[in-house]
Amino acid sequence: MSTFFTFSTPNPIKPKPFLHRFTVKCTATPPSLPPAVNTFWKWFSDEKVVSSKSPAKPGTVTEGLGLVAQRDIARNEVVLEVPKRFWINPDTVSGSEIGRVCNGLKPWICVALFLIREKLRGDDEASSWRKYVDILPESTDSTIFWSEEELSQIEGTQLLSTTLSVKEYVKNEFLQVQDQVILPNKQLFPFTVTLEDFIWAFGILRSRAFSRLRGQNLVLIPLADLINHSPSITTEDYAYEIKGGGLFSREQIFSLRSPIPVKAGEQVLIQYDMNKSNAELALDYGFIESTPDRNTYTLTLQISESDPFFDDKLDIAEANGTKEVQYFDITLGQPLPPKMLPYLRLVALGGTDAFLLESIFRNAVWDHLELPVSRDNEEVICQVVRGACQSALSSYRTTIEEDQKLMEGGNMDPRLAIAVGIRAGEKKVLQHIDGIFKEREMELDENEYYQERRLRDLGLVGEQGDIIFWEPK
Repeated sequence: MSTFFTFSTPNPIKPKPFLHRFTVKCTATPPSLPPAVNTFWKWFSDEKVVSSKSPAKPGTVTEGLGLVAQRDIARNEVVLEVPKRFWINPDTVSGSEIGRVCNGLKPWICVALFLIREKLRGDDEASSWRKYVDILPESTDSTIFWSEEELSQIEGTQLLSTTLSVKEYVKNEFLQVQDQVILPNKQLFPFTVTLEDFIWAFGILRSRAFSRLRGQNLVLIPLADLINHSPSITTEDYAYEIKGGGLFSREQIFSLRSPIPVKAGEQVLIQYDMNKSNAELALDYGFIESTPDRNTYTLTLQISESDPFFDDKLDIAEANGTKEVQYFDITLGQPLPPKMLPYLRLVALGGTDAFLLESIFRNAVWDHLELPVSRDNEEVICQVVRGACQSALSSYRTTIEEDQKLMEGGNMDPRLAIAVGIRAGEKKVLQHIDGIFKEREMELDENEYYQERRLRDLGLVGEQGDIIFWEPK
């Protein structure tokens, strides 16, 4: 019974509702902008996308570039608008010189190749898009850009396994597109494209692309993607939308609004995603938050194919919205996910409890699994979960106390700070899970199990819990 689940992170390549880089704050005396940013701003000014009267413009902030208010901005006021012809998406790629060789490729790979090509082309061949590509960072603090030494600081974490899986995925995609597109089309790619270039493009898209937009699966919005994140903003409403260009224009426009009032000289900020965990924030953008509910741990449960009741259990699981392999994200300080305990009981079901798998119980079995089935079943899930928690905790290089001491000391390198925060957060969640099941273990003798509930429903148990017998007449 000790192998019916593992701890892991599901599907690291899942779609992202909104992606960007990192949290930044304005400096008291911002330094001058890099020349490339001024060139980019002039391009957008010449194209009438922005002007000297625009509410916000790029500014140098403590950790990079951001959008800084040029005047006071009211809540829900439009900060900038970018017409569709300045967006970069698969349609942009289709209409470019490499469009014909990108047919059939994944959308993100199309856009990645477009960015790489614009970045590596000679100055005499560069298009207007080069002005945007030149302001993109060479890397972020996302874990996909970390060195092996830096990654060793998150040894034992789910974030490390996710990061390595993502990098392996990107590598495999690169090798395939290199053979099928890049090398056979030297006239379009006359320069060497490396895996590092491909990881760079992936990181840019992971951190900056908007995907939660009407009719848009993947899109970069130049200028708008400078907007940074603030943990103090607790709503995602009103931040951005796609709208028509007006009475005499059919062109779509991306409109960015400020969710809060902003004073002149302050940075315009939004909330990226209230539902992302710290591991997701670190992977996508290269920052984490101190908010406890950003700390999560993923428990992976699986119905073993060697289970003699595999077919019955799978049928029951699927009928109740779960799968053969089911992921449960557990958040620090929060109750267990609603379907986790029933699923655990189902996976562990066996022995004298197996009668619940019979077809006559099929419509009611999940209701029975919502409550403890038997002492043996409940004890097994407690022991296995607690054992897995202890095993996971032993895989870290440091203790929570050591991590806490580092965090209290301050002055850490940004990537080390992320590493310490991630591993401390995961360990706290593991202790949280262990504590929940330790408490359940202590209540094993106090629980009411299926047989007692059944007797009570039949009126065969008295108020004191004693079984009622009738003498034959």
